[in-house]
Amino acid sequence: MSSEHQVFDEMPKPTSMPVPVELSKYSKRVLLKTIFDRADGGLGLVDQRVVVGGWVKSSREMRIDPPPRSQPLTGDNTKDHTGGKDVKCVEVFQSRIPFLRSIFKVFGGHTTPHTKDKLESVSPKSLPPSVSIVQISDGSSVISLQVIVESSIAPPSQLMPTGTCILAEGILQKPSIQGKHAIELKADKLLHIGVVDQESYPLSKKSLPLARLRDCAHFRPRTTTVASVLKVRNALNQASHTFFQKHGFVHVEVPIITATSTEGYSDVFQVSTSNFSIKESKREEPVSMDDTANVNLETIKLSIAEKAKKVEELKRSDSNREALDAAVQDLHKTNKLAAELVARSKSKSKSKSKSKSEKYKTGEEFFTNQAFFTSSGSLHLESCASALGNVYAFGPRFQADKSESKKYLAEKWMIETEIAFSELEDVMNCAEDFLKFVSDWVTENCYENLYFLSKRVDKTIIDRLHSMASTPFEKITYATAVEVLDKVTDRTFDTKIQWNMALTEEHESYLVDEFYKKPVIIYDYPKELKPFNVRSNDDGKTVAAFDVIVPKVGALIRGSQKEERLDHLSKRIKELGLKKDEYEWYLDLRKQGTVKHSGFSVMFDVMVLFATGLNDVRDAVPFPRHHGKLHN
Repeated sequence: MSSEHQVFDEMPKPTSMPVPVELSKYSKRVLLKTIFDRADGGLGLVDQRVVVGGWVKSSREMRIDPPPRSQPLTGDNTKDHTGGKDVKCVEVFQSRIPFLRSIFKVFGGHTTPHTKDKLESVSPKSLPPSVSIVQISDGSSVISLQVIVESSIAPPSQLMPTGTCILAEGILQKPSIQGKHAIELKADKLLHIGVVDQESYPLSKKSLPLARLRDCAHFRPRTTTVASVLKVRNALNQASHTFFQKHGFVHVEVPIITATSTEGYSDVFQVSTSNFSIKESKREEPVSMDDTANVNLETIKLSIAEKAKKVEELKRSDSNREALDAAVQDLHKTNKLAAELVARSKSKSKSKSKSKSEKYKTGEEFFTNQAFFTSSGSLHLESCASALGNVYAFGPRFQADKSESKKYLAEKWMIETEIAFSELEDVMNCAEDFLKFVSDWVTENCYENLYFLSKRVDKTIIDRLHSMASTPFEKITYATAVEVLDKVTDRTFDTKIQWNMALTEEHESYLVDEFYKKPVIIYDYPKELKPFNVRSNDDGKTVAAFDVIVPKVGALIRGSQKEERLDHLSKRIKELGLKKDEYEWYLDLRKQGTVKHSGFSVMFDVMVLFATGLNDVRDAVPFPRHHGKLHN
């Protein structure tokens, strides 16, 4: 071997270059999760150049001390009050401003606005440079990244307000300021700044309660709490699909618009057409007769007289042109309303308005029969189970009940299943396995967000999920539940339990939290408490239905074995007074190749409540729809 090669071999080998941090595939930036999820917290990425983006969660400004002068000035005015440190003349001037004001006051002088402005204003060029220290979050992690931006790159006033969006390029480095952060970004370039108007931005105020955040649903995901809830919701969504796909279920989409009332006893939203358009809404709004049904014509005439008088007064004063225009417009609308009331009165004596059925017959409505937003997709799911075996659906369902319950929404999300050749015991086991699986999945795949929520919302959520995944459920009949509740002597329920009564939240809470201290499956309910299509038991009083009751939220899953016997189902439809012709297609499933089948429905929004510890379902969905509220 030549001496040249020998020297080369003896030279220390260069260390391997650090592996570049992975970029987000579709945005050319680095997700914060990619940095923080490393075992070293990101320290292995020191000195790497990256681009990160996010929204400012908090910020502060820090002045940079100016470098010492090479030639110290002489004179007392170059020393600070401790007697040794050089300072700039402008700093001395700034520090003496209160003293100068006092001199003016002692000698009776009054500072003119011009003088005051000169005293209080300091040219930005004369201020020492500063750095903005901002904590940003991009939604991928509950941990914020500390970003250092010098004032020469971006003014702090533009960068620091909460909610400001930045896309920054720079070098990852160890923290320059002591704190909880393992790594920070020293930005040398800002590629984007999305400024915020602090006066109107609702999240400028710190620690807004969840109830207040509902009024700005389009911004609330930027809070760490709501973002964590949505991450948990996403994990539950993914876990649900994983469970059913793993066990051979086929995912199908059921219709949202339907002609069939699934449950037969709840209020529903009716679907109707309208010629309303956004362009028309910008024109003069037509007077709605529906809003004036109780308006008296004589009252309108008196109102017209008062409004006309007001118009004349404004014309004489000629002091407020805008007020006059508004009054004239108001008078015009009131006159039009009076004319329509007169016309309506005349038309009533001549003919009756068309009924809804006539509208469908004449083709004035979009559909040829009445249509509703579905409250459940289970009926349609049964038809798919008759061909595919095990099926499930996941989507929005609607109920128009004006409930004030914290577990109720007008638009709710449901997971619905149907299993062919399955009986009640089979489907109860499936429901239990499902809840165990998703509880285990979410704790394993969303622990960071659950840990954050346990600190901010409910400290028991992780233990509760672990218990759900590992504890066998208790199975009892409705009759047993009534018997247990009826024997309670150490407390008084607001509603005394009796047969044929639906269990209240208070009853359910006692059974799972105090008596059995575990999730409970209650089955064989009285037929009066369940939908028309649940299979009748041999006793003629109860049906093969079940509810899964869990801690914190109560009823989470409702399921049943469906009635496959044509005569029993037809009899039940007649008992409830339902229109048989609307269910002919459903009865066909019993006439043509019927099969025993069972299924259950998961109240997905309530499952999010269980996993996050929240108390109100309106905080568990991105954009809640409930009685009286439809913000955006």
